[in-house]
Order: sequence, then structure tokens, then C-alpha cells
Amino acid sequence: MAALWVSLVVSTTTLMLAGSLVDLGMSWSQGVFTVFVGNLVTLVPLVLNAYPGTKYGIPFPVLARASFGIKGANLPALSRGLVACGWFGINTTIGGSSIFQMLQAATGGAISATVIPWLGISPPELACFGLFWAIQVAIIVQGINSIKAIEKYSAPVLVALALALLAWAVASAGGFGPMLSAPSRLATAGEFTRVFVPAVTAQVGYWATLALNIPDFARYATSQRAQLLGQAWGLPVTMALFSFVGLAVTSASAVIYGAPIIDPVQLLSRTRQPAAILVSLLGLILATLTTNIAANVVGPANACVNLAPRAISFATGGVITAVLGAVIMPWRLLSSSSAFVGWLVAYSSLLGPVIGVIIADFWIVRGRTLDVDGLYSTSPQGPYFYSRGYNRAAVAAVLAGVAPCLPGMAAALGLSSSPAGPFFAAVYDAAWFVGAAVATGVYVLLMRPATSGEAAGGGAAASPA
Repeated sequence: MAALWVSLVVSTTTLMLAGSLVDLGMSWSQGVFTVFVGNLVTLVPLVLNAYPGTKYGIPFPVLARASFGIKGANLPALSRGLVACGWFGINTTIGGSSIFQMLQAATGGAISATVIPWLGISPPELACFGLFWAIQVAIIVQGINSIKAIEKYSAPVLVALALALLAWAVASAGGFGPMLSAPSRLATAGEFTRVFVPAVTAQVGYWATLALNIPDFARYATSQRAQLLGQAWGLPVTMALFSFVGLAVTSASAVIYGAPIIDPVQLLSRTRQPAAILVSLLGLILATLTTNIAANVVGPANACVNLAPRAISFATGGVITAVLGAVIMPWRLLSSSSAFVGWLVAYSSLLGPVIGVIIADFWIVRGRTLDVDGLYSTSPQGPYFYSRGYNRAAVAAVLAGVAPCLPGMAAALGLSSSPAGPFFAAVYDAAWFVGAAVATGVYVLLMRPATSGEAAGGGAAASPA
């Protein structure tokens, strides 16, 4: 579990997320603090949601049947899967960009990169995107064992490459002093809070997909102690340390080039040392590959399998994920720091309520007890069939959790002609927390009539709402 998280954390998008905090005005110390707090908070739903996966050996789509129903479980699984498709596309864009920069270094910048306006990307970059996409698909079709092998052996290599990147930044910037001396541009506590709250939400949103489908991995953990300690050491600590690398490197880029560069691919391409570029970008490709396949393929692939178990295999589900991740033109989500952070906050407003329902169901409504046979039963008399296979209480709770965030989301995404107002803007900045809290409360309230006077385990809540 710890090695899994190290390989997930050590990625290009983590560097970009940390670097975006500098770009938004934070000092390096404020950035490290923000990252640590956000991931310490994220550890709570991760451990709570991993518990039933380890206890019963079940993946996320099966666990979701207890709260959403045998058929209703497809709703959270597909919601999480669609977000993962977006992340798959983002990471594939980064991997393709790394390949393109390697080719530029090898040819002395001879490759033309004229962007096609309506597409938002140049033909050579699109070809590199396709190449990296194909490499990942080739791994995906080999199944889960190939993914486990990549995660196991890549973590130490990735840490070494990250430290090498930091060493280059320190040497190029003239030491730690110049690169870390830049003060915060957030002069007052109010200015810092206005950036800190959505930044913490973005940190939680960054792992919101994994917080949902962590049972897909925790089901293989040898004990609850293993999943707890593995995640505790593997996420907050590693994320804070690696984010320091991202913050320091971005700060160094401001010293070296006069402006912060949050994309490490673009930063490395400016070194004009072909050998260094090739080695560094190979490391970024490996980091992107390991993160993308583990974090953004396993979950949606399992969701596709759950949707039609007899027709869709894990490999087929993975290929579906890869196709969807390409057609959304994910390179547009990396156009700026605000677009990247905005993407994280936007989907956290949906995933927060979903995980609130699932955790509340297992820990509060059912008292940590599930009927495993019932989770696989499609009979209308099954304990988790509810009403035609759907638990209306869970759906209502998710809608209630999403509703307070909609005005802020509409304004943030430019879908509203008028601003959201201070209250709804603040609610949207904390979208994951608000959604999870509201959905938890509504779900427990709606399920209470169905469970009163009955045992909390198994099929206690067969017909709520």
C-alpha cells in the first residue's frame, strides 16, 4: 500500500499541483502546509473507505451496492469512472508532451508545433499523445498483474529522479536561498484564506477518485493495520515531501527564467542540454505511466465490468477508459493554473457527496457489517435490491449534497451570466467538504426510518424511502 501511494504521488501532476500554489501567490512554506493539511484530511475518507475492502475483499463497485443498490451502484461507479477518464487524458497529455520534448531535444528543435486552432494542439504533439496512449493500452490489456508489477518496481526509481530534479533546480538557481526567498504575494490573512480554502479542496479533490475506489486496492491488503499504516506513510508524508520538490522547482524557475513555470516538461525543455532533457523526460514518462494506469484505469475498468460483467472484461473496460480519456481533448484542462485547479474543485463537488453516502452507510447505518452474499444477489428479495435495484435515499442524498455547490460551479465555469455571490462562492470553494457533510446527514436521516428497530447489518434497510 505504501509503495502504491509513493508511485501515485511521484507524478508530473503532483508537481504541477504544487507549482500552481506558487503561481497563485503562496510562498513555498505556505504551499507545503496547504498540501500537508489537504492530504491529512484526505487520509480520513481513504482509511474509512478502505476498511470494508480489506475486511470483505470486495472492490468499490460491489461495496457501492450496499448503499446505492444492486443497479444503483452503477451511478457512483460511472461518475467516478468518468472523472478518471478525464484524469487519464490529462496524464496522457503530459506523457505525450514529454515524448514530444524528447524528440525536440534530439532534433535540435526542428519539429514544427503549429497549433490547430479548433483542436488546441499541433499535429506532432497529437501524434506523441497517440503514441503514449498506445503504450498504456498495451499494458492495460495485459491485466491487473502487469499493473501491480509496474507499481512495485517503479517507486524507488521515481524518488531518485525527483531528487535529481531538485538538485538541478538548486544548482541552477544558485542554492536554496534565492529559490526559497520569494515572499508570499498574499499579504493578509484574508487573501491567504481565499486561496487556501479552494487549494485544500483541490488537494482533497486531487485524490477524490482514489478515495472512492480505494477498496479496489485495499481488498488485497493483508490486514487493516497494513492498509492504515501503508496509506498514512504513503500519502500525507510523501505528498508533502514531493510537493516541496514541486514548490522548490517552480520557485527556482522564477529565479532562473523570471517567471514561475509549473509544467516540469516545459521547464526541462528549457535546459538546452539534450542528454539531461532525455533522461529527465524518460523519468517523467515513467512517473506519468505508473500514476495514470493505477489511479485512472483500475477504477473505471472495474466500473465497466460491474455494468455488464458477462460482456466486459477488465482489459476491455480499461480500453473504454482510454478511448473516453482521449476524445475529451484533455490538453485544454492544462491550459492554466486556474483551469487545472478549477477542474479539481468542479468534480469534487460531485464525488464528495458520493463518498459521504458510502462511508455513512457502512460506518453509521450498518455498523461495519455487510451481507457479502447479498451484495452479489440480483433477486428482488435480496437485501440490497431496494426499489427496482436502486436506493432512492442514496440518490436523494447525493443530489442534496451537490445542490449547494451548483450556483458557485455555474459561475466558476462561466455557465452563469451573473456572479454567484460571496456565500455560494465560499460554498463552492469548499465543495467536497460541503457536499460530503450534507449528503451524510441527509442519507442517515432518510435511512433511519428503514433501520429503526432492526439490526444494522446485512439487509436491514431493504426498502428505504
